[in-house]
Amino acid sequence: MTETTFTKPAVTQAKPILKWAGGKTQLLDSLLPKVPASYGKYIEPFLGGGAMFFALQPEHAVIADSNPELINVYRQVANHVDKVIEHLCKYENSEEEFYAVRNQNWNALPPAEAAARTLFLNHTCFNGLYRVNKQGQFNVPYGKYKNPKVCDAEGLYAASSALKKAEILCGDYFLVLEHYAQPGDFVFLDPPYLPVSAYSDFKRYTKEQFYEGDHIELAKCVMRLHERGCHVLLTNSNHPLVYELYAPFAIDVVQTKRHISCNGNSRQGEDVIVTIPPKTKTPLKVLPKPLSEQVSAYPPTRFMGSKSKLLSNIWAVASQFKTETVLDLFSGSGIVGYMFKAQGKAVVSNDYMAMSAVFSKAMIENNSVTLPLEEAKELLVSKKESDHFVATTFQGLYYTDEENDLIDTLRTNIAAIRDQYKRAIAMTALIRACTKKRPRGIFTYVGHRYDDGRSDLQKSLSQQFLEAVEAVNKAVFDNGKTNSSKQCDAMELKVDSPDMVYIDPPYYSPLSDNEYVRRYHFVEGLARDWKGVEIQEYTQTKKFKSYPTPFSTRMGAADAFDKLFKKFAKSILIVSYSSNSLPTQDEMVALMAKYKEHVEVIPVDYKYSFGNQKDAKTNRNSVQEYLFVGY
Repeated sequence: MTETTFTKPAVTQAKPILKWAGGKTQLLDSLLPKVPASYGKYIEPFLGGGAMFFALQPEHAVIADSNPELINVYRQVANHVDKVIEHLCKYENSEEEFYAVRNQNWNALPPAEAAARTLFLNHTCFNGLYRVNKQGQFNVPYGKYKNPKVCDAEGLYAASSALKKAEILCGDYFLVLEHYAQPGDFVFLDPPYLPVSAYSDFKRYTKEQFYEGDHIELAKCVMRLHERGCHVLLTNSNHPLVYELYAPFAIDVVQTKRHISCNGNSRQGEDVIVTIPPKTKTPLKVLPKPLSEQVSAYPPTRFMGSKSKLLSNIWAVASQFKTETVLDLFSGSGIVGYMFKAQGKAVVSNDYMAMSAVFSKAMIENNSVTLPLEEAKELLVSKKESDHFVATTFQGLYYTDEENDLIDTLRTNIAAIRDQYKRAIAMTALIRACTKKRPRGIFTYVGHRYDDGRSDLQKSLSQQFLEAVEAVNKAVFDNGKTNSSKQCDAMELKVDSPDMVYIDPPYYSPLSDNEYVRRYHFVEGLARDWKGVEIQEYTQTKKFKSYPTPFSTRMGAADAFDKLFKKFAKSILIVSYSSNSLPTQDEMVALMAKYKEHVEVIPVDYKYSFGNQKDAKTNRNSVQEYLFVGY
C-alpha cells in the first residue's frame, strides 16, 4: 500500500460515493419533478447508491438498507470521513492488491477501515457490482480499470456533509417504515426490481432476495403509507405486476440503460415511476339514527360474536349511504341482516353454517309465513318411529334420556313439514330450545357443571320449544322487498353486485379461537341432520371436524380479506373486526384501500360475551370493535 495525503477541499454538491447496480442517477431528471414541494422527513429504506438522497440533501432524513456492509460505509463517511480517506489513500489499483483486500473479512476490521475496503473494492471490481457468496464473502472479480478514482476526497467530504443530517439505519424496510413514516413525510422506494429482461437474474449483483410475494407485501405497505398521509415515489421495472399492484396511481414509463449487462443488446430497458400522493381525508360523518322498532322483535341470542349490541353503531354508518340491497356475508345469528331488513333494505343473508342459514330462512327470507302454535304442539308428539340418532349418539352428554328422545321426535316431525318456512321456524325453535337448556349455551363440555340457576334451565325442553316458536313467529314481517337466505362459502358465493356488503367473519387472534363449530357442533348437527359431517367418536363431546376456513391463520385471514375486498370492490364495504385480532388495523386499512378510494375506521368500545378461555379472569374480552368502511 502507498501513503498519500489530501488537503480537505471545500464542500461541493454531494453525489453517490458508490457505483451501484440499479442506481437512480440516470432517472433523476424524471424523478425530481415528482418530489413534493414540501414534506416532513425524507425516508429511503432501500438506499443502495443513494442517488435520490444525495440529489435532495434533505434537512431531515431517515435512510436505511438491509445490507450491513453498505450501512457501515455511510455511517463511517458521515461520522469519521477523515479516517475513511486515510485508509482509502493507502490502496493501489493492482490485481494483486485487489484480491488480497477482497480476502479480508470486513467484520474483523475497524469500522472506518472496513468502509474504506468496501469503497476500494467497489471502484476497482468488475462493473461496480456488489455480490456475495453463500458465506457472505464478496466475490466479484477484479475490473482491470487503468485509472479508477479510488479516493475521491472531495466527493466523500460532500457526502459526509449530507449524511450527517440523516439517521442511518440497518434494517428491514417494513420495520423502518412502520416506525418512522408519519403523515406528510416523503418516502422514496427503490426496491430490487421485478425480474424482466436484463434484470431477470438480479441476484447476481445483490445479496437481497426479493420475489413477487415480497413485492405484493411491499404494495400493502405502500397502501398503508398512502392512507397514513405520506407522499410516496416508487421505481420498478416495467412489469405487469406493477400495474396490478398500483392500479389506482399514476405510472410513468422511462427508457433506461442497464449498465450491468454483459450483452450490449440487452442494455436498453424500461423503468416505471409510480407516484402515490397522500390520501385526502374526507371523514365520514357518523350520526346516530333511530332503528325501526321491528328490530327488537328478533329473538335475543347468546351466539358467539353476535352484533346485537352494535346494531345502532352499524346503522349509524350504513345509513349515510344510499343503498337498496345489502349482503350480510357472514350472517351468524342473523341479527344484522334482520336489522337491515327492518330498515327497508332488500337483504341477502349468507353463512356457511347450516344453523345460521336456518335462522335467516325463518326470519329474513320469510316475509309472511308463521307456524301456528297448535301445529307446533303436534310436533312434540311422536307420529312415527325416529332413528333415535340423538338418543344413541349423545346419551348422557348434554340432556336427559327423555329430552334426547324428544329431540329425536322433533327432528323426525320437522323433516316431514312440507312448507320450507314452517320447517325453518320449527328448526330454529328447536335449536334455540337446545341452547337455552344448556348452561352457557355451548357444547364444549358435557354435563351441567356451569348451571347458574337461570330460569331457562328450569323450563322443560318442550316449553322452551313452544316459547321459541312464538318468538320466531313474532319476528316474521314483510318489508316489501325480496330477501333471500343462502348457505355458501363466502369466497364462492355468487350474487349480483349488492349496494352494500357487511362482513363479520370469524376473528383470528392468537389469544383465543374462532371455531364456531366447536362451540355449537350439536345444534349445527341438528340443522344439517349430521349429513356431510363425520363425528369424531374419540372426543368426549362427540363433535365433528370444524369447517375449513382461511380465517384460522393470520396469513390466511389477510389473503381472504384481500380476495373478498376485490370480489366486492364495486360495493360499499362495512367490516366488523376486533382490536385484538389479526390482521392489524393498519393492515386492514391497506388491504381495503387497494380497492376503495375512501377507507374510514370507526372504533366502538365493546365487551364480548365470552372471555379468553385460557384465563377467564382477564379483561381480554373488553376490546374495541372496529368498523372499517370502504366507499
